[in-house]
Amino acid sequence: MQQLFGRNIKPIVVYCQVVCTYMSAKVLIKRLISDIRFWILFFFVIRMIGITNPPLEIGHNWRQSLTNMVARNFLEVDARILYPRIDMAGEKTGIIGTEFPLLNYLIYLVSSVLGYTHWYGRLINLIVSSLGTFAFFLIVKKLFQEKVAFYATIIFMSSIWFSFSRKIMPDTFSISLLLIGLWFCILFLEKGKWFHLFFLFIFTTLGLLCKIPALSLLSVTGVLLLDKKHGIIRKAYVFSAIAMAIAISFVWYFFWVPYLVDAFQYRLYFPKDLAEGIREILPLFGRFLEKFYFSALNSYVGFGCSLVGLYLFFKAESLIYKLGFILVSAVFVLFAIKTGAVFPLHNYYIIPFVPVISLLAGYAVYAVSKSRPSMATLLLVFIAVEGIANQNQDFYIKKSEKYKSGLESLSNRYIPKDKRIIINGGQSPQLIYFAHRKGWTVNESVSESVVDSISQFGASFLIIDKHKGSKVRYSYEQVYADNDFSIYVLPVY
Repeated sequence: MQQLFGRNIKPIVVYCQVVCTYMSAKVLIKRLISDIRFWILFFFVIRMIGITNPPLEIGHNWRQSLTNMVARNFLEVDARILYPRIDMAGEKTGIIGTEFPLLNYLIYLVSSVLGYTHWYGRLINLIVSSLGTFAFFLIVKKLFQEKVAFYATIIFMSSIWFSFSRKIMPDTFSISLLLIGLWFCILFLEKGKWFHLFFLFIFTTLGLLCKIPALSLLSVTGVLLLDKKHGIIRKAYVFSAIAMAIAISFVWYFFWVPYLVDAFQYRLYFPKDLAEGIREILPLFGRFLEKFYFSALNSYVGFGCSLVGLYLFFKAESLIYKLGFILVSAVFVLFAIKTGAVFPLHNYYIIPFVPVISLLAGYAVYAVSKSRPSMATLLLVFIAVEGIANQNQDFYIKKSEKYKSGLESLSNRYIPKDKRIIINGGQSPQLIYFAHRKGWTVNESVSESVVDSISQFGASFLIIDKHKGSKVRYSYEQVYADNDFSIYVLPVY
């Protein structure tokens, strides 16, 4: 070759090497960006920003504080998982009837090894929710097509899932466990391996225990069992496993939770009957609808795509899939009505239905991609950017909230650990959580007469958060005051 090209051979070889390297890199990058695992990891890394933040962000800090409160009491008071307890039950034990505290208990287990800190629940939820996202992709890929699954999963990760999968709350955690269970359901129906059935039962049970509204998504299995390509014996095993999972969750919510409420006299949740739920929702019907057209995907473009996808879905898919959509939707709406005013007033109650809306939106983007791939990519990017941009506040703590993080050290200086407090945190458990004391959380401008009546039950100190706007003057002995808090010693009765 050197005789043929002479001295020009070296530049030619170098050029060929550069071209080959470029082509290999281009192929590698193309494979990478078309692999959903890359994007799940990418979204995981993005959501690691601010992962060590305490629950001080404006959105849903009260629910995160409550989750941590239960976990911390497992560590410091009683590690029995069947007896979750909070700090704001006054003179009572604080044991409450609530959802099964699996996330709280995982925080406790990590804390028992590493020592307690505020943010473990964020990372645990993010890990489990990322696994649930991959399960969602696998399910959609199996039932539809890989490109539908890819588009739907990107939209899913950009939805309300983006922010809540890093919050210290069991909502995406629960749905993730259920999605993993559904994937093992499909595997068992196809392959009949016993360990698939075992994991179907375990993950489905835990998902339902953590949040019973996950039952709406599980209802799709009723339609999968109608598919004639799966044997009757395997269907019977799946039905039995799911029936046991539902039975266990019903025992928790309809036997154990009422028992805890009756025995320890503290109720945290107030479910409604259907008539009462409808009466509460009707005046808030606009906000009820908003949870579907915006809160779910945090994207108006995404919602528009989901409507187009709904039309295309019913036009093209089989009767079984249509029945599946109708069943899931009906069960979810039933749960939404049962919550009453809570659903339209809290955006995260839409989370169990987000996989369905994401699927429909992905279905529409896939339809566009068949004729105009570049337009589909642009549409997907627009939905993702809009969804993430509408949730950017989740990554930082406002300066106006940071003063609360010093409340525990302040309490340690002036209030013995075994003394009960009154704090003007309103209905939110956030302030009493950061005070790391047990007692009562009361209205922002609590009167002295109310404080006197509560102190007869054992309250020893009063903490006033001045940012709450309280202008009440108290006659108690003041032991501390600054621009943020005042601490008073209450009289002994």
